[in-house]
Amino acid sequence: MVNQTIIERCETAGLRMTGQRRVVAQVLQESDDHPDVEELYARASKVDAGISLATVYRTVKLFEETGILERLEFGDGRSRYEDAEREHHDHLIDINTGQVIEFVDPEIEALQDKIAAKLGYELRGHKLELYGVPKK
Repeated sequence: MVNQTIIERCETAGLRMTGQRRVVAQVLQESDDHPDVEELYARASKVDAGISLATVYRTVKLFEETGILERLEFGDGRSRYEDAEREHHDHLIDINTGQVIEFVDPEIEALQDKIAAKLGYELRGHKLELYGVPKK
């Protein structure tokens, strides 16, 4: 399952992959940011001018329900999406611009495990979102 493309994972999950669903999957696969549905629609419509915003919404919802996409809410009222199979990372969100910076910090990862253990738990997952503004 790991290292499969979004299209391959859709097919493995038994989803019927229409041409337009393939376009949305390909656009998502090529995204290195966290696009919302409107951004996905803009990118997909460059590939297939016949694709509708409603199709992109339905496709994203289906991919999310199937566990192929993960929905992210960064407090700006927009749902953003990323591949659920991406390597683990955390997010720093610039409050001024909405820019999302991905990072991994081994010290933070170790501290989270330590806190869970101290509370009598084995950590199975987490989400960390930091919100800030650039220092002057």
